[in-house]
Parts: sequence; structure tokens; C-alpha cells
Amino acid sequence: MPDFEKELSDLKELIYNRKPLILTGAGISTASGIPDYRDANGVRRGKAPMMFQEFMASPEARKRYWARSMVGWPAVRDAMPNSTHKALAELETGQHISGVVTQNVDALHGKAGSHRVTELHGNLHRVVCLDCGKRMQREDVQAELKERNPDLQDINAVLAPDGDAHLAASYLNGFRLAGCPCCGSELLKPDVVFFGEGVSADSAEAAWEGVRQAQALVAIGTSLMAYSSFRLCKLIVELGKPLILINIGKTRADTICTLKIETPCQDILPWLAAQG
Repeated sequence: MPDFEKELSDLKELIYNRKPLILTGAGISTASGIPDYRDANGVRRGKAPMMFQEFMASPEARKRYWARSMVGWPAVRDAMPNSTHKALAELETGQHISGVVTQNVDALHGKAGSHRVTELHGNLHRVVCLDCGKRMQREDVQAELKERNPDLQDINAVLAPDGDAHLAASYLNGFRLAGCPCCGSELLKPDVVFFGEGVSADSAEAAWEGVRQAQALVAIGTSLMAYSSFRLCKLIVELGKPLILINIGKTRADTICTLKIETPCQDILPWLAAQG
């Protein structure tokens, strides 16, 4: 047990007596090999991600997105849950948490065995046709992309967050998009919330209701720079209930939280789960 015994004791009491809601971010998946967006100061790493408006307006932007995604997707597809995901699934099984709201789109909570999960920003394992509304499996789209773009199959590239990869512009020449199996449209989008796009009403309401019903909120591995998650922290505080942060570095909720623990979540959550 680490030397900050009082903080861990308070956290353990909250988990086992208040059955909190858990809010997770990219920091819990870095141990599974998926890069996060921000450094310890909350500053974005690298280039800004593609905006929803750009994706919709520009066929070239969509080609750039899908080329990079074709190369980066296998890392997300093959990623496995780490000790934090598994510990949260154990805490859910033991009925010590009320559920998980995640900003992550990697589906690792589900792979770990969690069932009460609200995917606030969607799921990369699905793709939606923006013309006819057809939803399909990402792996099926990947198969078509590989068939249409065989030269990109064996590219080694540096991974970026959310299944993206850094790819030289030369690889975009002649890139061919996949088509919808129902209507043939090439206006396909991963079933996730892009920057500049709003969270779906159903997901937002599920998260909102989860916070209203919870006795406390524990935010893990997130800087809370996205307002869709920070507003949940604001709500729990407005309701007069505890807000606990487990994160390395600055978060947007540092000044309103009840307790903050700056220790890797992979060191905290397995210990908590073992206490039950």
C-alpha cells in the first residue's frame, strides 16, 4: 500500500460505502498502448484533431482521415484491457460502483467485462453511413479499405489517439474510400463524436441521469478539458456530493474536487478492487 494512506483510506470508504459513478478518460488506456491527447499540464500533444465541420465539408479531409485510420485501426482493434479496466469490471460485479461513463471510444471497458457503460463519445468499433444511416462493423470497413488500398497494408506509422496514425501526405495519393453496403455512399464516419460535434442526446441524458442518481463521482485518467465530461463534475458538486479525481497532472476540476490523488490509476484501482 502506498504511503498516502489517508487518501487511499478515504477513497476506499467512498467506493465501498457510497457506490459512486465512475468517469474515465484516455489516461486509463495508455497502459493498453493507446496514446492520450494531453500532457500532464493539460496541453494537447501534436496537431489538432480533425474537426467535424472539416470532415463533412471536404472529401480530401475524409480521405486523409480514413487513410490514417486504416493504418492506426489495428492497434485499437487488438488492444487489450489493462489492470484499471479489469478492476472497474470487478468493482461493478461486486456492486461497489453504480456504472461507468467513459469518454474513450476504444471499447476496452466492455472487453474487460463491464456492462453498465455509457460511451459518451461513441465507439470506434462501429461506422455509420451519413447518407442512409446504416451502421456497420469497423472491421468490415477495414477489409474493404485494405482491398482498395493494398499499398497501405504494411505501413509502419506512429500511432495517435483514437485509432489515428501519423502518415506522410504522399500516402494519400490515389487513396480510395470504402462505400456503404446499403446505398453505396462513401460518406462514412466512425460512430464517434468528433471535435466540434455534439454528444448524442441519448448518451448525454444517460450520463446526466447517472450523475443525478449517484452518491459520488470518481473521475479517472482524464484532464476533463472536454466540457461534456467537466459538466458532469460540475453537476455532482452542485448536488453537494463528493468529486474524487485520480489523475496525473492538471485537470479542469482541480478547484472544485473533494479529493485528488495524483498516482497512476493502474496502481490504485487493482488495490481498491482487491479490498472487496
